[in-house]
Amino acid sequence: MIRTYEPADWAGIWEILEPVFRAGRTYVFPRDIGEDEARRIWIDAPEATFVFVDEGEILGSYYIKPNQPGQGSHICNCGYVVSGRARGKGVASRMCGHSQLQAVERGFLGMQFNLVVSTNEGAVRLWKKLGFDIVGTLPSAFNEPEKGLVDAYVMFKRLGAESCEG
Repeated sequence: MIRTYEPADWAGIWEILEPVFRAGRTYVFPRDIGEDEARRIWIDAPEATFVFVDEGEILGSYYIKPNQPGQGSHICNCGYVVSGRARGKGVASRMCGHSQLQAVERGFLGMQFNLVVSTNEGAVRLWKKLGFDIVGTLPSAFNEPEKGLVDAYVMFKRLGAESCEG
């Protein structure tokens, strides 16, 4: 079940976010980010945050927010994280579908992922499968801990009722 974040969910979200941020392979945030700053980024700054819950356990979370202020606020941006125990089980796909429905309900006309690390092949493959296009390549934009500087992609999807499969 995917539902709106409640304050009691934070511990479960942080348990998922912390190792992902510490690994430094998919998000640009500092690997030593503190819990308070992570909460600000994931909970306080976005328009809304959601959790994927199965049998009382948080298996994933995502946020949705305008990608830019003002004249660019009709395009949204989302960030997703899935528990290591739940990877490969369709959690990210279901959250992405849910986020697209939320985006349409909120009046967004498109969804943009600003920095999809090229070496995050599972995410690139999933976003393409769900209808996102690579609209730009940012050369050497991400400093991957083991591979060094790697490219990152800007990915985009126009939104409408018919585009919210997932």
